[in-house]
Amino acid sequence: MNKNVPFLLVLFGILICGLNYGTANANPIDTPPSFEEKFTEVGYKSVEESVNEFANHLKVDVKLPTIMPPITFTHKFGRFYRDKKYSMNDSLEIIYVNKDIRNNIYKIDIRPLKNKINFKGKEYALKDGSKGIYFEHLYLNFLVFEKNNLQYILGIHKNVSNIEIPETLVRIANSIE
Repeated sequence: MNKNVPFLLVLFGILICGLNYGTANANPIDTPPSFEEKFTEVGYKSVEESVNEFANHLKVDVKLPTIMPPITFTHKFGRFYRDKKYSMNDSLEIIYVNKDIRNNIYKIDIRPLKNKINFKGKEYALKDGSKGIYFEHLYLNFLVFEKNNLQYILGIHKNVSNIEIPETLVRIANSIE
């Protein structure tokens, strides 16, 4: 009977493998979303469309920076958030990302000045005589300033190499007319 135990184990193993053997069919619906689809799934769309929605909703002329950070991006997305409950958190978010270089992130958040958020940090003088507040956060470093009745919050990933982030953000802020 002891001689039959290994035989029975092998037979049992073959039986289990045989029951689990079959053809697996891939369903195209189960494919993971593309890089772009991941952004659209959470409400991002084109920058132009998002800026237009924000500008039309608030009846403002949105000016974007004409200078970009000296890093490469593969994609840009925009998202307009309308605060239907309190009408205090309407905002526009624009994000530039690089599909292949994770730290290449640059974002612009814009909100009406009447609903601005106050920040503390190091002050930088802007060319129009206003000031910007620079501060560091978990993953991004930010410069916050006011222009054209809007509050701008510019952010660059803190691990982007080879650039001076505060000076870069000030240069970008100064490019908004």
